[in-house]
Amino acid sequence: MAVIEARGLTKVFNGAAAVDALDLAVEEGEVYGFLGPNGAGKTTTIKMLLGLTRPTKGSAKVNGTAVDMTSVAFRRDIGYLPERIAFYPNLTATQTLGFFAELKGADKKQIPKLLKRVGLKEHAKKRLGAYSKGMRQLLGVAQALLGDPALLVFDEPMEGLDPRWRREVKTIITEAHKDGSTVFFSSHILGEVEEVADRVGILNKGKFVAQDTVANLRSHLTVKSRLRIRLKDGAEAAGYVAAKVPGVARWWHSGDEILVECDPDAKAKVIAAVAASGKEVVDIRSEDPTLEEVFLELTDKGAAS
Repeated sequence: MAVIEARGLTKVFNGAAAVDALDLAVEEGEVYGFLGPNGAGKTTTIKMLLGLTRPTKGSAKVNGTAVDMTSVAFRRDIGYLPERIAFYPNLTATQTLGFFAELKGADKKQIPKLLKRVGLKEHAKKRLGAYSKGMRQLLGVAQALLGDPALLVFDEPMEGLDPRWRREVKTIITEAHKDGSTVFFSSHILGEVEEVADRVGILNKGKFVAQDTVANLRSHLTVKSRLRIRLKDGAEAAGYVAAKVPGVARWWHSGDEILVECDPDAKAKVIAAVAASGKEVVDIRSEDPTLEEVFLELTDKGAAS
């Protein structure tokens, strides 16, 4: 079942389409990464899906209910973290979550557990005016989790967080997924999207340029997989040997390593050729194209179209 479904979703500002005839389906229980450069239309799309801004054209459903700006019924089982979250600076974290719990009809007894979960237990009674940007972001994650919603919608959830807490947010997403929640989130931190997302959609200038699993998107790239071979010495000479193997697209060397882009079935032949040349191989690693390379290639194509 599609938990989020959009058909022809369009938003026009001052004669220009920020989101252009977008079709989207997010299935129950999946983690969906929503990607795109700044200004691609990600936040505008999320606001239309949640009934926070009215589409110029098109329609959307969330949990099987048509999105309606005049009704909040369809939002009752959604946890939402906006891109820029604002809290009352004179309230404490506990008071803030209590306020949101009342709005959602959620049990206030889970507040201490949620504050501990996001690392704010020791700051529960501190007024939010003294919170850092990262602390406010973590509190935003906690408020989204109130009531154990079946759908989590996070707009840039890792923005402003240090590496430790970005890792914790990834863990929260993974655990929510294991518990059966559907997670829809936008992010610029591509490597971390790759770690947790079942599928990704890449938006550019308001249109999808790709929507698939990361593995399937990689398979359509012009960027090939790579071999990273570290040698005791003679890396440049080993590169010239590798270049003669059929299926090798290009190579370059960095210090004692050569990196060889090649077809998957050429990897073993490259390793054998380098070893047969008399060069001592110290280490070998195979690397697939990253989500960042997928993103850059597809958005560059979209920009050119």
